[in-house]
Amino acid sequence: MNESTTSGSQAPVTGGTVESSVLQDLVYANHICAEQEVLDGYGHISIRHPKAPDRYFLSRSLSPAVITVDDIMEFDLDSRPVDQRGRLMYLERSIHGEIYKARPDVHAIVHSHSPTVVPFSVVPKVKLQPICHMSAFLAEGVPNFEIRDAAGMTDLLIRDNKLGRALAETLGQKSVALMRGHGNVCVGPNIMTAVYRAIYTEVNARLQAQAIALGGEITFMDPQECALITGRKDLNFDRPWRMWKERIGAK
Repeated sequence: MNESTTSGSQAPVTGGTVESSVLQDLVYANHICAEQEVLDGYGHISIRHPKAPDRYFLSRSLSPAVITVDDIMEFDLDSRPVDQRGRLMYLERSIHGEIYKARPDVHAIVHSHSPTVVPFSVVPKVKLQPICHMSAFLAEGVPNFEIRDAAGMTDLLIRDNKLGRALAETLGQKSVALMRGHGNVCVGPNIMTAVYRAIYTEVNARLQAQAIALGGEITFMDPQECALITGRKDLNFDRPWRMWKERIGAK
């Protein structure tokens, strides 16, 4: 969303250098989600620092499709930059810092305005539910963050750590949370899983909307079916990840 700068306070220290492939995968994730039309000119993706759990990486404020490794910045969990160098930052970076604080198991986060998902955030009687096996992870439930409950009337943006913390509380231990009239967050233990969940949350929303339009009763996936899928140890997220990389011209 909007951009912001910071000044005055002492910058946090770095969590240390990381393999170049770590940051390159973050760039690929941005490009993939843009190519899949999950991210538009807005939205952002982060990864937790693999060597320092109290740090994370996120691009400077740019449209996801044009991000390069040189645009990646490091932040502490209060979302303060390690080395800003005058670069504009995502205003809503607190989404990432506060979820990482609340969820030690999370190592990647996608915040998007996924277009077919947004309507489900504003029609509370129609819940986003798993309709195909690729989106079985939705069976754990998809909470909806109502920013009015946290801060009254706002512009719907997560502008500070307090609002980021409220969103993290709504997400709880789930993989996906809607943000009323805004978008959603998808989290995962790694970048491939978070991207997979972001893309298939959009796919599921589209299929569910199509099923609703057909009329009649919808046969959603049974929780036992979903448990049999999500409980498997051989879920191959590398397979679609390689395909998505090929589509963006990545090696």
